[in-house]
Amino acid sequence: MKSEDTPFVGGPLDGRVLPVLLGLTGHPPKTYRIPLPDPQGGPPTVLVYRRVQASRSMGVPPRERSRAWGRLGLHQGWKYEYDPEGKPDSGLKWPWSKTDAPRDATPDSRPDE
Repeated sequence: MKSEDTPFVGGPLDGRVLPVLLGLTGHPPKTYRIPLPDPQGGPPTVLVYRRVQASRSMGVPPRERSRAWGRLGLHQGWKYEYDPEGKPDSGLKWPWSKTDAPRDATPDSRPDE
C-alpha cells in the first residue's frame, strides 16, 4: 500500500510528520484517530485529527490565465489539524438525505383567501 508523509498541526503531535496510508482515491483518510493507552490501565484516550488542505499553488489573475497554464491554483497536499472535541463524523452527505433541522408543516404558510 502507498503512504504519504503528512504533517500534524496542534495537539500532542504538533510539528511531527508521520507516514499515513492512502486510500483507493490516493488521499489520506478524513479523520485520523490515535488511541493512547492509560498508564493506570483505564480506557485509552483517543486523539482526533482532521484532514485539511495544506496549501495551494499560486493562483493566476483572470486576464493572464490564457498565458500561464502552470499556475492554476491547485491544492498541494494535505495536513492534519488537531480536533480537541473529537466529534464523530456525521457520515455521507447525500442531497436527498434528511436534515436534523425542523421543517415547516406546510410549504405554503399563507392562509387561504
